[in-house]
Amino acid sequence: MRGKLSESLLYQALVVPLIQLFVFVTISLLVIGSIILLLAVLFNRPVAGGMTLLQFVIRTLPQVAIDGLVIGFLYAMIALGYTMVYGVLQFINFAHGEIFMVGAFIGVELMLALAIPSTAPLMLIMAGILLAVVAGMIGSGLLAVAVERVAYRPLRGAPRLVPLISAIGVSFFLQDAVRALEGLLNNAFYRNYPSFPVLNQQIPIAAFTVAGQLVQMQIQAKVVFIIIASLLMLTGLNFVVNATRLGRAIRAVAQDRPTAALMGVDVDRVIMLTFLIGGALGGATGVLYGIRVGRIDPYLGFIPGIKAFTAAVLGGIGNITGAMLGGIVLGVLEGFAGAYLSQFTGGAFGAEYKDIFAFLILILILMFRPTGLLGEQVGQKA
Repeated sequence: MRGKLSESLLYQALVVPLIQLFVFVTISLLVIGSIILLLAVLFNRPVAGGMTLLQFVIRTLPQVAIDGLVIGFLYAMIALGYTMVYGVLQFINFAHGEIFMVGAFIGVELMLALAIPSTAPLMLIMAGILLAVVAGMIGSGLLAVAVERVAYRPLRGAPRLVPLISAIGVSFFLQDAVRALEGLLNNAFYRNYPSFPVLNQQIPIAAFTVAGQLVQMQIQAKVVFIIIASLLMLTGLNFVVNATRLGRAIRAVAQDRPTAALMGVDVDRVIMLTFLIGGALGGATGVLYGIRVGRIDPYLGFIPGIKAFTAAVLGGIGNITGAMLGGIVLGVLEGFAGAYLSQFTGGAFGAEYKDIFAFLILILILMFRPTGLLGEQVGQKA
């Protein structure tokens, strides 16, 4: 009986979130893609390259969807840190974007120190990236714990606005601290991740013809690594929260902190571990983000952090699977906006205007569905 219960618990913790994510992402892609195609039909006209707008959209839509998914997975991984802290403290840790940034810097410094040749075997390159990810997780996790101890714990009984201001102060402090440190050590405040041709190779996925247009789908090798890492983070976090003793303690503190303390739960320890896990996830994401974009600077975490917060609200802040879903949906929307905004507006608005979508979505969510797409499920709190 106990074995069957454990199997059911593992299924709920590991398999169900992945199924939910696949279903919701598929529906989101179909809905958003259908809207884009409908708009292309309504506003069809000649565009650059001798094609019509509809032909251009048909040819590029699958690849744009893939690129949007990649951006979305990165936002989703950052959003997991927001939703972890909010689930326990009902508090938005606006310094999480800078913790993510610190992880990116730890990873680049380690990879530059390792000096792996660009033509090295794939296994050696992957081992170096794995070491950088682990170092980023450790450094960012410990930094998150220190921030909680110094900047948040003394303010735990204060009105919610007070720790929020403290979080913004920590955010600016970390930006300037990293800039000063990098300036002293390297005489520059930006760093470049090593480039490996084997990771930049395009892997063909499919090629087919639609309405007389050849459609090709491909993905970079390093992007596959990012997607796999994000799915492992989702399943690992769901397992910890829903199938372990620590997870039960986290959910108890999230639901009723005073009662959990009366039942023998060490609330301070649980909150500390929550920040440790959230910071570690942010650090790992920082390394993966740096590998994808190449160049990083101390202000790297601000815009992705705001968008990840938007993703957490979109999916249902406090909900782990919702954070992943919100990040992916936001990334797909941003990818479509970046690819098609200029074409649909005749050049009046370019790809640089895609960032307004994140904030427009946040406003609309807060107006019409403040609980997000999946709401706030007590069983999924973190």
